[in-house]
Amino acid sequence: MRNRHIPLPQQRRQVDLLEKLNRIHQGGREDNPQLEASIRSMEVAYRMQTEAMEAFDLTKESDSTKQLYGGTDFARGCLMARRLVEHGVRMVQVYYASKILWDNHEDILLHRGLADDADRAVSALISDLKSRGMFDDTLVILGTEFGRTPSIEVAPGLKVHNGRDHNPYGFTVLLAGGGVRGGMTYGATDDFGYYSSVDKVHVHDLHATILHLLGLDHTRLTYRYSGRDFRLTDVSGNVVKQILA
Repeated sequence: MRNRHIPLPQQRRQVDLLEKLNRIHQGGREDNPQLEASIRSMEVAYRMQTEAMEAFDLTKESDSTKQLYGGTDFARGCLMARRLVEHGVRMVQVYYASKILWDNHEDILLHRGLADDADRAVSALISDLKSRGMFDDTLVILGTEFGRTPSIEVAPGLKVHNGRDHNPYGFTVLLAGGGVRGGMTYGATDDFGYYSSVDKVHVHDLHATILHLLGLDHTRLTYRYSGRDFRLTDVSGNVVKQILA
């Protein structure tokens, strides 16, 4: 948000003066990473203030692009994600509107409208990235907390309805762009659609694969603390090479 009381040129002078004072203070303390990080954070904060307004300004998009995405909150989030990536933001998370719940235990058919909205926006994002030559360098991940059981949910005191319960044993995550093979599916559930049964991928495998696509070897992130090893994949996980381009 812009500072309404101090114009940008004056703010720039303030940041420059502060950095000069910090560098003087840093003299003889070159091995202090906390101080260096603090100095850099001031510059990043200023740049965010000056550049963010441009990145978030959707009025600069053409009517055809806005029509491609749609007019919902999630659609605008996907369009904004593309703009942020264009401005050099390395990681963007788009969350479906918090007041619109996918957690429908009573009527799974309510997902139909939500899915139509999400499918249109995600499809537009992928098409937009491709048209701008950004798709091959951008990893798109579409995931959820978990899946849904193929059977209705019956609980004490509840009448039989169209709802589904949580299912952590077999569900889908979509990866596109950024080094992923296109036009394929990997893995399958059993005939009932409850358990993953073919080419199982653990969540640690998924994380290891995502890190690999980002240029990081997850095994090199291991560190030892309090008598045991730690890393982002919980000292586990294998890269799913079959889905790599």
